[in-house]
Amino acid sequence: MATDLSKYKFNHSMLRVKDPQASLKFYSFLGMSLINKLEFPDAKFDLYFLAYDSPAARSHKRHWTDREGVIELTHNHGTEADPDYKSNTGNAEPHRGFGHVCVSVDNIHAACARLEAEGYAFQKKLADGRMRHIAFALDPDGYWVELISFNDVDKTAHVTETNVETYRMNHTMIRVRDHTKSIAFYSDVMGMTLKRTIESPAAKFNLYFLGYGPAPAATDSASAPNGNPNADLEGLLELTWNYGTESDPDFKYHNGNDAPQGFGHICWVDDLAAACERFEELGVPWKKRLTDGRMKTVAFVLDPDGYWVEIIQNEALKKHAAW
Repeated sequence: MATDLSKYKFNHSMLRVKDPQASLKFYSFLGMSLINKLEFPDAKFDLYFLAYDSPAARSHKRHWTDREGVIELTHNHGTEADPDYKSNTGNAEPHRGFGHVCVSVDNIHAACARLEAEGYAFQKKLADGRMRHIAFALDPDGYWVELISFNDVDKTAHVTETNVETYRMNHTMIRVRDHTKSIAFYSDVMGMTLKRTIESPAAKFNLYFLGYGPAPAATDSASAPNGNPNADLEGLLELTWNYGTESDPDFKYHNGNDAPQGFGHICWVDDLAAACERFEELGVPWKKRLTDGRMKTVAFVLDPDGYWVEIIQNEALKKHAAW
């Protein structure tokens, strides 16, 4: 089978966590389900895969490799008992790179109130700053979890109920040095479509949202209220470009895998062998070829900023790994 870009899926984003039980409790409170767990006792780490899986979810009951909007939590044994262990969230200098994951909700005022009542902290509440239509909660490791609404924020301000079964794991944000190179990589190599651009010249940054499907790109201002045409989707990638970084030859974002570690990778699925053959033909730089090392079930390529992009088999297309 030849690789087919129309069948590519942005499957998951990996975060290293200190205490898996605390992290599972948080993401479960946000409505996510544990859809798979992989244990590697010899290597002393476990992987937890979470996704929205209610009957209202976009990927309800699909194999974990045949989805978008999955979060992978990586737990290295013993970190939960180490008082000095701390994940690098990617949002503090000099180790900025990964920014956040984003969950879209039905009624954002009610969703934020529910999180606050449970005792979870916020990086930014709805009322903070100028952007009153988004919020950022903090997970147990301090990773930023953006909250956006797929309903009108102002019209639902009085609503006190929220249904977590309707939530979506909407996107993952990474900062990029040169937006033209990154957009070209995720479009030409990974087959994504530019769905939305938000330009903020006063603050000197732009946001680019890429995903799969035919929806045309839209451009708007960072000050535009409520109007997020893609909030009901999953599997989007947000690229944040700060003006001028592309002109600095010494500028580099932290990839999350150099010390201090935190965010690990983003992951795509397709026919694994065929996809890797195409990447080889395109001259895409490798972190790990399929034939390298002991794990013959995964490969890693590098994007223009050195972020790791994992490639695994979509097991709904054909069987490759017993997971």
